[in-house]
Amino acid sequence: MVTVVMLTFAIVSASGQTGRKSVSAAEVTGTFRMEFTGKFRGNSDEIKIASTGRRKLRVFMDLTFPYKMANGEDMANVGQLDGEFAIDGDVATYASHDEQCKMTIHFLRPGAIEVHQDGSDAACGFGNNVFATGIYRRVSSRKPKFDEQ
Repeated sequence: MVTVVMLTFAIVSASGQTGRKSVSAAEVTGTFRMEFTGKFRGNSDEIKIASTGRRKLRVFMDLTFPYKMANGEDMANVGQLDGEFAIDGDVATYASHDEQCKMTIHFLRPGAIEVHQDGSDAACGFGNNVFATGIYRRVSSRKPKFDEQ
């Protein structure tokens, strides 16, 4: 009985850890997608990430907020962010120049990230109701190509 209690305690303690000391370039690199469900199935938000060295990542977010107009026509508001994130352990962070928009990417495990947006859609330069927050799954582990402007 004591062994069971100690084992249970060890499992709870291990799962309570908040982060890893580091993640590999292979784990952070790729294209991640959050698929919409329900009536907007087939739409998705996409994030491309590539390590640029020295604890920095290039991140490109291509986001959407799909909706139906009163006449039933499908529409979407969009938003994009192309920025440099600093990575420490398994968390990458970004802040706009005026610090009104902040993003955090937590590398949960290989193939999954959780994004948190701190700042309004407008503060981040996105369309109405466009937010990056959510859990994304990796759909490609290839180094993404970024469109140069």
